[in-house]
Amino acid sequence: MEKIPAIKGPEELDRIEESETSELKKSTAQLKEAVISVTAILNKFGQGEVYFGIKNDGRVVGQDVSETTIRKISQAISENIEPTIYPKVEKLTITGKNCIHVVFQGIEKPYFAYGKAYIRIGEEDRQLYSRELGKFFLQKNQYPSPWERDITQKTAKSIDSKIFQEFLVKARHVRRLRQTGRDAISILEKLNILSNSNLTRAAELLFCNDNTLEVQAAVFAGNDKTTFLDIQKFEGTLFSILKKSEKYILEKIYWHVKIDKLERDEIPEIPIPAIREALINSLCHRDYVNPKGNEIAIFKNRIEIYNPGSFPEGLTPEDFLTGRERSYLRNPLIAETLYKTGDIEKWGSGLKRIDNVCKKAQIKTDFQLLKTGFLVTFYRKVMVNGSPKSSPKTENIIIQLMQSDKHITTESIAESIGISKRAVLKQIYKLKKQGKLKRIGPSKGGYWEVF
Repeated sequence: MEKIPAIKGPEELDRIEESETSELKKSTAQLKEAVISVTAILNKFGQGEVYFGIKNDGRVVGQDVSETTIRKISQAISENIEPTIYPKVEKLTITGKNCIHVVFQGIEKPYFAYGKAYIRIGEEDRQLYSRELGKFFLQKNQYPSPWERDITQKTAKSIDSKIFQEFLVKARHVRRLRQTGRDAISILEKLNILSNSNLTRAAELLFCNDNTLEVQAAVFAGNDKTTFLDIQKFEGTLFSILKKSEKYILEKIYWHVKIDKLERDEIPEIPIPAIREALINSLCHRDYVNPKGNEIAIFKNRIEIYNPGSFPEGLTPEDFLTGRERSYLRNPLIAETLYKTGDIEKWGSGLKRIDNVCKKAQIKTDFQLLKTGFLVTFYRKVMVNGSPKSSPKTENIIIQLMQSDKHITTESIAESIGISKRAVLKQIYKLKKQGKLKRIGPSKGGYWEVF
């Protein structure tokens, strides 16, 4: 494997030099040339950086920086490079002058800028032609996920021993790991995630707390992202993040009590196996080259689990729901390790299991391919008197909302239920006429009294 030169962090900069993995541009007037340089560096090294506001001799001249400028650079790279990449673009102050720093990486070689492919030779960008492109496509077919196979500087000493022991216990319990030795090194080698005493990126994600994996989780007040009630960021090993994410959702959803033969049973509004399967899929099949992280969004009417990893060209969620297609593993080393613990039961069956479990629980689901990734949505049942109901009467929901918050506005009621304000006012008029409801005080500053 070709060694990739290390990229310095912005905080370490004292002198800027152009190199095979670093391109300098005087200003964004050279944006098109910068986009070409990005593809050339990607096709040679898989990662690199571009600076705006620095001449090619290393002299810092500065650059006007605004949100519009940063957005313009990000869009130029994302819209004019195929396959699409998602660079990190940020403002940077060097020797007292504002510059722009762009960091990028990608594994889907070959990359094309404005319909043409380029390769980095020294500090120059040279166009690639048909014979050379053929080699790239051959390599791409042979190595479907080279990113997770890349070698890191970490050794087995870097792994979290507690997480690793938990992995061994689970793998032994489901009898999917024949232990060839008692030490971690022999087991990591058996999993093909250790090479010449160094961990692969797959091993780093699975067992090291210091990695690039993170999950953003939030609870929103309504059915959109206007107002959030809680927001968290989870970091650590893939196994620990899976636990934190599942715990977060289970703490935020509704539970109702079912008593059968004097036994109390607490039932979640969304089946736990479906939640867990969606979380595992989102971490196992995401595109880890994309700097955008996984997301969990809990709304009044739904729960969304997103990961930045699209399906292979030509495949849709329906292909897997019907069982017609076999799984395409973006990260086979990570998938194999999760299979050893029983977290993955059978490759390619995750979406179908989610669909089956939710249909049995009468929970509506949606599997959606986005331009930036994949989204699983669980639609929540409205809670009435502590229990979920599939289709309660609108007037009963309004009564419950007013009992929960006597100062609630008609706008908030409309948003929570998903109907128009006019429809809410019509129901309120009906409830008042029936003697079930009374408004105390003015429309602004007053409150509801429910009888």
